Amino acid sequence: MARTPRLPCASRLPGKPRLPGPSGWSTRDIPALDGRTAVVTGANGGIGLATARELAAHGARVVLACRSEARGAAAKDRLSGEVPGARLEVRRLDLADLGSVREFAATLPYDRLDLLVNNAGVMALPYGTTADGFETQFGVNHLGHFALAGLLLPALLAAPGARVVAVSSPAHLMGNVDLRDLNSERRYRKWTAYARSKSANLLFVHELARRLAARDADVVAAAAHPGYADTGLQAAGPRMAGSRTGERLAHLANRVFAQPATAGALPVLYAATAPGVRPDSFTGPALLNWRGAPAPAWRAPWTLDDRASALLWDASARLTGVHYEATR
Repeated sequence: MARTPRLPCASRLPGKPRLPGPSGWSTRDIPALDGRTAVVTGANGGIGLATARELAAHGARVVLACRSEARGAAAKDRLSGEVPGARLEVRRLDLADLGSVREFAATLPYDRLDLLVNNAGVMALPYGTTADGFETQFGVNHLGHFALAGLLLPALLAAPGARVVAVSSPAHLMGNVDLRDLNSERRYRKWTAYARSKSANLLFVHELARRLAARDADVVAAAAHPGYADTGLQAAGPRMAGSRTGERLAHLANRVFAQPATAGALPVLYAATAPGVRPDSFTGPALLNWRGAPAPAWRAPWTLDDRASALLWDASARLTGVHYEATR
């Protein structure tokens, strides 16, 4: 039986920045987005909500893709009060269920899509599985978004200058994807599984950018991360594990060290809207990947490996049944 190739070792030093550095970029620099349509996953809170707010404020029609329709409706009401005249709609999307992903894509009533922000995610959860049997962090953070982007690709290709933005994390530096154990069945460590899912986000962008370039498609695939931002995501894992102490510590750390979600959304908004964003670029906060204006972000060299990205792509297509026919 042939052995599965080993991916590059996770102990190597981070790669060098790959993006010309914007200086002092802010929401004031977002261009007019009138006539554009954007889908933002996990738009009911945190980075997703802040991203949706700015896109709507600059004229875009924004689809709030949320697992909970009730929380999505509450977010829509809040944004409508903050952004008079905002064009918003809520659609249910559960990235932990490929049936929900397929239904979302099939019922989205737009032939053209200008922007897909793959923002929703989970972090450092106790072991669990999705509706389709995948380890939850890998299934939600990577496979759900992989399937969504593939199903929406025809609409993205129909919109000149469209973009796909994957939201990763500096935590990707803690772990490379293990193709021999994608679902962490041999050993589950919650932070390692999270890191691997965030490396998977960057490998996805690397391979999608390569495939789009080969097709000469007018779509940019890029990645971003929010640094350390107070989104509530940090406390979810301890809460699910029943650790009140862990949950309190997460909230305390957010109050002391984290920047607000509105600041964390800036690198995502830069990747989504700034002129000249390069395919396969990675944007994060300027100050030590922690906080500040958008700037080139360090990324692990294994996230730039052509062979690794192709192997993960093939595995993801097999697991989800989404094969990106338009990029073959």
